[in-house]
Amino acid sequence: MIRIGIVGKTNTGKTTFFNAATSSTAEVSTYPFTTKKPNTATGQVQTLCVCRELNVTDKPRNSTCVDGWRFIPVEIIDLPGLIKGAWAGRGLGTQFLNVVSQADALLHVVDASGSIDPDGKITRAGMGNPVLDVLDIEEELVLWFKASIDRSLQRLRKKALKPENYNAPLARELAGIGVKQAHVKEALAETGLNTKTPRNWTEEEIRSFAERIRTISKPTVIIANKMDLAQAEKNFERLRDQFKSQLVIPVCSEAELALRRAQEKGFIQYVPGEESFKVLDESHLSKDQAWALAYVQQKVMSKLMRTGVQFALNSCIFKLLGLNAVYPVEDMKKLSDKKGNVLPDTLLVPNGYTARDFARQIHSELAERMLYALDARNGLRLPNDYIVRDRDVISIVSAARKKG
Repeated sequence: MIRIGIVGKTNTGKTTFFNAATSSTAEVSTYPFTTKKPNTATGQVQTLCVCRELNVTDKPRNSTCVDGWRFIPVEIIDLPGLIKGAWAGRGLGTQFLNVVSQADALLHVVDASGSIDPDGKITRAGMGNPVLDVLDIEEELVLWFKASIDRSLQRLRKKALKPENYNAPLARELAGIGVKQAHVKEALAETGLNTKTPRNWTEEEIRSFAERIRTISKPTVIIANKMDLAQAEKNFERLRDQFKSQLVIPVCSEAELALRRAQEKGFIQYVPGEESFKVLDESHLSKDQAWALAYVQQKVMSKLMRTGVQFALNSCIFKLLGLNAVYPVEDMKKLSDKKGNVLPDTLLVPNGYTARDFARQIHSELAERMLYALDARNGLRLPNDYIVRDRDVISIVSAARKKG
């Protein structure tokens, strides 16, 4: 399962975002380090299901389908708040950064209203600086990566290897922090270090390599949270101007959490990610509940069109990571598995995945016995090196299956 880590300073609303994204009840408070250990739960990313296009009534098994939208599970981790010096173990830094290594991507939650000081303590809206908050967290991440790279280079410098032969050994050294060989190769090329022996790298070059490895291996979406508060719109523009190469998404986590809680209690009709909600029976609402929903409508939905939580998750998976939603089936005619479940599963796969890679994700033995794949839409036979695309519906034909 794809894993997303939520990072940021304390009091930025990380845990509220986590609860809103996963319908969880993790503790939320204003005192520092409320989150003392990682909270882990399942969230969902949303994509248009193929059921309507194929005119079938689906019966999902590993996901859900709501009004033609397929919700696919992903793992979300809420990490302890980060402070300066975390890379060296200050605060809960060591624990924080060790969990970062397990994530495929990061959501960096920042208080867009500027209501926290440099240490993450609550202050008056506008007194804090969200841009500097982002830079502070980024610096901690880069220093943590650099520390790991320094240790790896100390060991590798003892080996007499040519520059072009360092890809695999360096990737093995950095595997513990989630770095892959493709990441190393790309970072070496972009920094121009692919032609220079590591024993001759300068401190500046090591720092540059650490920055590229961090960006490539842990791609990040910036979450401009608390967009309903004063100063947030102005700070959101500042964040977008400063971080033009990154996705910066306006979010109001508390509004999403309120809507999900109201939907769970049957007060409203709401599908996460939609631009509106419908109150089912106003007579069942208390004055506080009615006020809260009116506030969400006026301050969030009318201005932002959405709370941004679901949009942020979707953007992370489908835009930042570039994953594709692909549907495996066994029965070509019924578009089902062997138990008759129509469009039972949706798998998230990266760009460049071949049909054989897809078969391996379903089951390693299936890939070994694979003969070819079939496009369930038109029955066309696909070669094993066919590059799967988003919304493909594919049946894998194996030796055992063909014999049967």
